[in-house]
Amino acid sequence: MSKIIKEIQEALSVLSIPEKAEFFPKFFKTGKGEYGEGDLFLGVKVPDQRAVAKEYYSKISLQELSELLSSKYHEHRLTALFMLISKFEKTKDKAVKDEIVEFYLNHLQYVNNWDLVDSSCYKILGRYAFENQRENLLKKLSASNEMWHKRIAVVGTMHYVKKGSFDLTKEFVTQNLKHSHDLMHKANGWLLREMGQKNEAELINYLNKYYKEMPRTCLRYSIEKLDEELRQDYLKGRI
Repeated sequence: MSKIIKEIQEALSVLSIPEKAEFFPKFFKTGKGEYGEGDLFLGVKVPDQRAVAKEYYSKISLQELSELLSSKYHEHRLTALFMLISKFEKTKDKAVKDEIVEFYLNHLQYVNNWDLVDSSCYKILGRYAFENQRENLLKKLSASNEMWHKRIAVVGTMHYVKKGSFDLTKEFVTQNLKHSHDLMHKANGWLLREMGQKNEAELINYLNKYYKEMPRTCLRYSIEKLDEELRQDYLKGRI
């Protein structure tokens, strides 16, 4: 184990204390709980993983990141992804970006948690695919039988949505309307909702075509930002 890995693990050591670690997912991992980085929780100061990532991302190699990303602790893997994002965002060298994306794709077996997926794929893979016209990377993942790969593909299209390009997003959502997992329906609905925030007419056109096929979870999230009367129309099937 390298010196830098030991330093990072020490900075995050409180997150792996057995009697405390079981409570952190509820209050810390999602970032939506009562406590956050820097707060006192169960008698300890919650580490700021982004601050750790900011301190070490330029010093750590991809080989060392591989070691951290394969850790059994969720917080180690999340910090590794924060550092990988920083490496990707800070470099202007296309060859380095290519290497980072290849590294990301080769380590997808460790990106197997909703929090890990959402923190990384949009900022790395989605942006890379959009800027380099590499939609095939996302399409390959979307066609996978692995749910995490499908989720990565779906969330990756968020960069397309932010740029006002919706075709790939609609294609992936349509493919997943019959998916067996409700959390995938939630992801699809969330993405459609964001599409509607950019262009409501685009969302309504899509809903008018597919809303009767949508699982209720997907529909409920996708119409969340529409006017109440229109939401009720879709929910009651009167459109």
